[in-house]
Amino acid sequence: MADQYFMTKKGYDEAVARLKYLQTEKRQEVVARIQEARSHGDLSENAEYDAARSEQSAVEGEIAELDYKVKNAVIVEENADDSYVHIGCSVKVYDSMFEEECEYEITGSMESDPAVGKISNESPVGAALMRHKVGDVVEVNAPDGTYTLKILDIRVEK
Repeated sequence: MADQYFMTKKGYDEAVARLKYLQTEKRQEVVARIQEARSHGDLSENAEYDAARSEQSAVEGEIAELDYKVKNAVIVEENADDSYVHIGCSVKVYDSMFEEECEYEITGSMESDPAVGKISNESPVGAALMRHKVGDVVEVNAPDGTYTLKILDIRVEK
């Protein structure tokens, strides 16, 4: 069985749009740069050519990865239930170790961006919070140790 990648409809649409951009526009831009670099002659000492080929490799790798994930996407239905933690909701927690409140949006792995508070349901924190309710204290098994979070609030954008 292939891997499954859980995504919201919005995340899926963004992934499909990114894939289309890479396959149509970005791929053509890189090919044009390679052709331009080739026109400069000797390829053995052509840094512009090497850079363009490296970029082409990165773009093709991203296309392959994104294509695989889109083909194996599982669209998570929008859920307006704010009685428990699920993909698509925001969760406010109290971290007793740091004595602070944090807020996270639970997303699929394709949409996660920890820098802006979007965490994957597969991350240690996201996995620990899933299916729990307000008032629950959950144990997070992180690479640097175990700690607890208390769920203070669950919100769903409606």
